[in-house]
Parts: sequence; structure tokens; C-alpha cells
Amino acid sequence: MKKFKNLIVLGPLIYALHHFEEHIVFNFREWRLRYFLDNNPSSTEEILVTLISLILLSIFIHLIKNNRGSAHIVLFYLMTTQVANAFFHIFFSIYYNDFSPGLITAICLYIPINVLIIRSALKEGFLKNRLELFVLSFLGIMTFALFEIIGPEIIRYSILLCAFYYFWVNRFK
Repeated sequence: MKKFKNLIVLGPLIYALHHFEEHIVFNFREWRLRYFLDNNPSSTEEILVTLISLILLSIFIHLIKNNRGSAHIVLFYLMTTQVANAFFHIFFSIYYNDFSPGLITAICLYIPINVLIIRSALKEGFLKNRLELFVLSFLGIMTFALFEIIGPEIIRYSILLCAFYYFWVNRFK
């Protein structure tokens, strides 16, 4: 279970568990509205389906192509939907001194599982060095931040840019 292709399949599962914590066990929307503007007209279920579909599609493409470009796209979406999200929950729970629904799965699942995924990506050569990891992390954090500021329109742009990136990276093998 230490292989990249096996570990990435956990991504959609832990995202679903995180969503369960945020919206079934606790009320993340209510918490979020106390501190942030409501710029997201989409329902939480719509966002869940959209993001899990994107992660699953990127995983499916990687399982078929098994190259650095496809691995980078999987890592980008995991950085955006999970790692940046985990830091969001941790930071704002501390900043506002108020438990952010989603914090438990962010700490217990997102961080450890994504560390395992990143380690396997480095070990298997999907990531050449820490600079690539930094760039993917930065892009994921920026995409997450833009999603939080602008709303779900940013998802369309990320899909388009990922497609361009995939073809560009695989052009220069």
C-alpha cells in the first residue's frame, strides 16, 4: 500500500469523510458565515460531487497514463482540496480561537495521508525534487485561496490550466 497509485485512491475517500465531519457531524457553513463572506452560491453537496469527480478523474487518468504530468495533476488537486484545506482549518481554528468543523479529519487524515502520498511520489520519481513539491503546493494553496475569495468559477480555470500543463509536461519528456 506504499505505492503512489495505491495511496492516491485514498484521496476521494478521505475527502468524503472530511465532508461528513464538516456538514453532517458539525455545521461548517454556519461557522464559516460567522467569519467570512458568503461568496459561494453552490451547495456543499454540489462542491463535494464536483471536487470528488475531479480527483477521481485525475486519478483515473494517472492510473492509465502513469507519468509525471498525470501525477502532478493528482498532486495539485490533493494540495488544493486537502492540504491547503487542512491548513485553513488549523490556522483559522487558532486565529479565531474557535473550533472549525473539519479540523479533526484535516489533522488526522489529510495531513498524514498526503505526507505518505508525497513521500511515495518523491520515491517513485513522480516528483523530481522538493522544488516541484513547493511549486505544486504553492499552486494548490493559491487555487484554494482563489476558490475561497472568488467562488467555484475557479474550478473551470484549474481544469483548463491542468489540461495545458499535462500536454506541456509530456511534450518535453
